[in-house]
Amino acid sequence: MARRFRASITCANPKESLPLMSMSIRLPLLRRAMLLVMLLSLAGCDVNAVPRQDEEVKAAWSQVLNQYQRRADLIPNLVETVKGYARQEQQVLTAVTEARAKATQAQVQLPPDILSNPEAFHQFEQNQAALTGALGRLLVVSERYPELKSDQNFLALQSQLEGTENRIAVARRDYIEAVQRYNTTLRTIPSRWVAAWFYPDAKVRETFTISAEAQQVPQVKF
Repeated sequence: MARRFRASITCANPKESLPLMSMSIRLPLLRRAMLLVMLLSLAGCDVNAVPRQDEEVKAAWSQVLNQYQRRADLIPNLVETVKGYARQEQQVLTAVTEARAKATQAQVQLPPDILSNPEAFHQFEQNQAALTGALGRLLVVSERYPELKSDQNFLALQSQLEGTENRIAVARRDYIEAVQRYNTTLRTIPSRWVAAWFYPDAKVRETFTISAEAQQVPQVKF
């Protein structure tokens, strides 16, 4: 009986247990290797890119709003100055006043998610474009009135308006570039994975669709 037991032990092939032992050793090593690869990938990415670029987008957007508000603040004085010389142009004056009121009201009532809300963002853009068009028509009309064209207050307001339009163009450009960087981070690999993992609530931002040239008020030289 003892001989049979020893024979059965002797006959057991130790090589059969090697694959099992090898597999049990390889699996933890494989997991560690995969974890190391992931850590190295993250190290190669800028984990803070999403929140940093999001703050850049918000800062650029604030500048856009500031410059549009600056333009809106110039309009009442401009309208009053033109009205003093061209009361008969009531239709144009009314159009500017109404466009300003609509754009200003919309800016005050912007929803918190304006930058990720396509409908609200493009409605804001359309309101500002309508005001740009109304201002352009007002300046064109002013060419018909020589006394208005020589009014120092009007010339000063026109110069301020032109400077503000240039600031608006710069602010829009900076915003578009900031959004492009941010959206690219959210849409490209591997930064897309990092964003999904660490910042699952991050959303792409809306950008302007009307060209900067179309937004410019026509320059009238006197």
